[in-house]
Amino acid sequence: MVTHALEGFRLSVDRGPNWLFIKLRPMRHFAEDVAQIADELWSIASRHFIYRLVLELEELRQLPADLVDQLVILQERLVQCDGSLRICGLSDDCVRKLCDSQLAAALPNYATRQEAVLGGDAATLHEKLKEMLSSSAAGDEMQAAAFALRTPSLH
Repeated sequence: MVTHALEGFRLSVDRGPNWLFIKLRPMRHFAEDVAQIADELWSIASRHFIYRLVLELEELRQLPADLVDQLVILQERLVQCDGSLRICGLSDDCVRKLCDSQLAAALPNYATRQEAVLGGDAATLHEKLKEMLSSSAAGDEMQAAAFALRTPSLH
């Protein structure tokens, strides 16, 4: 794991297969220093030649409008390179702020890093597994569904 310093934040970068995982660790008064975050995250992605990012935001207690704007800018850049931006770990207050800005559909919040990588597939697989368990489905089907939940997608 590599740590970067950025005004207002410390960034921890971890490489996975086909994804970069970046944990934003805000410092005191970080809300004043979000203007360049999209550029910095883009620069990190470019240096790694990986344009699929998962931002881990569990340490974020507030979601300033400027930061939301920066996430949208970053997402647009990544999409132009066939990349993706996914976020995880937002607090309930931050999720409400994202919903208020009407961007929750474009930037959905996932509970964990793994769910963020799986994207919408995770919810579908979880529902299928629940259905199979409740209907006493065959053991082979349950094992296949459980395996699919553990296997990351390469979206």
